[in-house]
Amino acid sequence: MPRHPARLSTLLAGALVVLLAAALNLTVSTPKAQAAAITVQAESYAAQSGVTLEATADTGGGDNAAFLAAGDWMRFDNVDLGTAGRLTVSARIASAAGSGTIELRTSTVTGPLLAVIEVAPTGGWQTWVTRTTEVSTHPTGAQTVFAVMRSTAPGDFVNINWFSFAGDGDGQGAGWVPVDQAKWNAQLAQFRAMTPAPVPAGVVRVPEFNATCAYSHSKPDDPIVLPGLPGASHMHSFFGNKGTDAFSTTQSLLNSKATTCAPAEDLSAYWIPTLYEGDKAVEPQNMIVYYGSRLTDPSTTVPFPEGFRMIAGNAKAQTPTPAGSPGQYWCAGPGGEIGRSADGNWPICAPTAYLTHQLVFPDCWDGKNLDSPDHKSHVAFTYDGKCSGAYPVAIPNLSFVVTYPTQGSAAGLRLASGMASSVHGDFFNAWDNTAQGHRVKDCITQKAKCNSAGTF
Repeated sequence: MPRHPARLSTLLAGALVVLLAAALNLTVSTPKAQAAAITVQAESYAAQSGVTLEATADTGGGDNAAFLAAGDWMRFDNVDLGTAGRLTVSARIASAAGSGTIELRTSTVTGPLLAVIEVAPTGGWQTWVTRTTEVSTHPTGAQTVFAVMRSTAPGDFVNINWFSFAGDGDGQGAGWVPVDQAKWNAQLAQFRAMTPAPVPAGVVRVPEFNATCAYSHSKPDDPIVLPGLPGASHMHSFFGNKGTDAFSTTQSLLNSKATTCAPAEDLSAYWIPTLYEGDKAVEPQNMIVYYGSRLTDPSTTVPFPEGFRMIAGNAKAQTPTPAGSPGQYWCAGPGGEIGRSADGNWPICAPTAYLTHQLVFPDCWDGKNLDSPDHKSHVAFTYDGKCSGAYPVAIPNLSFVVTYPTQGSAAGLRLASGMASSVHGDFFNAWDNTAQGHRVKDCITQKAKCNSAGTF
């Protein structure tokens, strides 16, 4: 892998977009020129704590800051963050174990939060990937920037090769969908005026409600990643809104009034890559979508704004997932797992158990955007039980629990997106605001377990 982001890949990507557009008879506008990226090598720190250096394994990689753990930090002086406007922040990282975040702060090690880079295992300490996030507001010009490691797991969790900072200078950017502040303020006012229902004695004190959504249909569509391009995606299995397709919008989902979910007030669209056993699709009978909280104080949680959307997981992740890997599939029911597929990536379940997966979404929001270019940069996972910094708004902690009518086999399974590691899920919010608001108020903020009807 090159040490600096290559311009050739950008040119090729642009050419492919133009060719695809011509084939589809689409109009393509020339992307706005972006300021040249400022790349900061990890080994160029002015001060550090807990950092050692090692050579990267790939040609031209230079040194990297190696085997970083929670609390380790590096200081970089005179980092030019450019002029006001949106800033793209990237880091080239590698990880063999553990997960966490890299906090980028200005001025001091506890100074204002600039950006948060998510860290998850990449397949090895020298298996490098580039993680990117977007920042809507930031200090300008030369700044002192601290990179601070955060993780709840013990031990080392990340290596860092470099950081880059690129701005477009106008405060906007392709792929960002700003929230309509007037509508959001009205939705918040309605929510805050709601009187919570009394919690009966004996109710389990867990902040949670759910929607139980039957399988609806399958299409090679993705209205979040590839809007308006039917057939351009790998196959997805859709739950909830029956009308979901490549052309779905907030308004079309709200207008459809047809859902496979209980309650009927949830017209949201949920989808995951289709699972295959051989060449046969294995469709779950239903998906339970849990809305909960991992926060120390769940009473700070607010509903999702109308039209909010996000993605969890990574469709491009193609790495082995042997037993014990994070986010793996497992066997639910009596007997549990009795073996593994020949490639070790899939469990084989007892005849009385079924293949299951849970996909967890971020639970902190920037409060400004309904979506972002990568459909992730407007949200983040809490690592300390609260939402703060660039992601100050607590939203329900969404998770998909999917059980498939199969026990698997030695031959293994595959997803439409590839290996088991590529599992991902999409959420496009189209709840009735009143129905969602009452559930958040009654169940999550009061820390009381509710059912699909929103009752205790």
